[in-house]
Amino acid sequence: MVRRIDVTGSDGVRLAAWEFADPPKEREESGGAPGILMLHGLMGRSAHWAPAARWLSERHRPVALDQRGHGRSEKPAAGPYTRDAYVADAEAAIEQLGLAPVTLVGHSMGALTAWQLAAKRPDLVKALIICDMRASALGPASQREWEDWFGTWPLPFASLAEVRKWFGEDDPWVERPNPSRGEFFAEVMAEGPDGWRPVFSREHMLTSRATWIYDAHWEELAQVRCPTLVLRGIDGELGRAEAQEMVRVLPLGQYAEVEDAGHLVHYDRPDGWRAAVEPFLEQLAEGRRGDREPARP
Repeated sequence: MVRRIDVTGSDGVRLAAWEFADPPKEREESGGAPGILMLHGLMGRSAHWAPAARWLSERHRPVALDQRGHGRSEKPAAGPYTRDAYVADAEAAIEQLGLAPVTLVGHSMGALTAWQLAAKRPDLVKALIICDMRASALGPASQREWEDWFGTWPLPFASLAEVRKWFGEDDPWVERPNPSRGEFFAEVMAEGPDGWRPVFSREHMLTSRATWIYDAHWEELAQVRCPTLVLRGIDGELGRAEAQEMVRVLPLGQYAEVEDAGHLVHYDRPDGWRAAVEPFLEQLAEGRRGDREPARP
């Protein structure tokens, strides 16, 4: 089952959390299950984690959070859309939902939020999975590219079929047809009087990006003391050399990669993502300290 739970985030922002398992009362009778909080990336939403949550719910309590400005959560016009706000929201969700000690699973921006929270509140986080997020600074050129890219979107779209086609084939950022990318963006569109538009504000997305792309985040990464899996898609945005350096910096880091996957690792290759993540979770369940040998899908 899937149920919505409202959470109060930083500054009173209303957040929508989605639990992909039986309600807590039913689980308590069998001793409960370890909590997992899943954090989507920029422009994402909790529904993107649904395939992963289905198998995670067999042994865990998976909850996905629509972060501020995304999905069904509140989108305050004035923000803030800062790193502190995103981290505080995740912290509030863990505490209000009783998930601690939690395993944080983050994709892209959500992964950065996850490791910043793990560094800030090690008492709340027992493990961490970082999906395709760089620790190095991206710089001002990256922000200009995003501003230009947003300007190419042919809004409004007449149908979801057009959404899928544009983001999966016609988008100038697409090197070859990518149906899963089209589906990803179809899930973040809503129909209005004039057609289909994103559920988020593109201005808010640029504001959110601007709070992390100009800085490197190695120092906070080095402060993460829990077991951490650094996972990348072979064709994603996180290169192998940087991913392996992140593993080296982490006191308890492990490395994994998924073939034939791009930046949307868990969405491009859900089976490959599971094959990479499941052994790491099994290590945690067995209480064994993972070594630094690459975990391969």
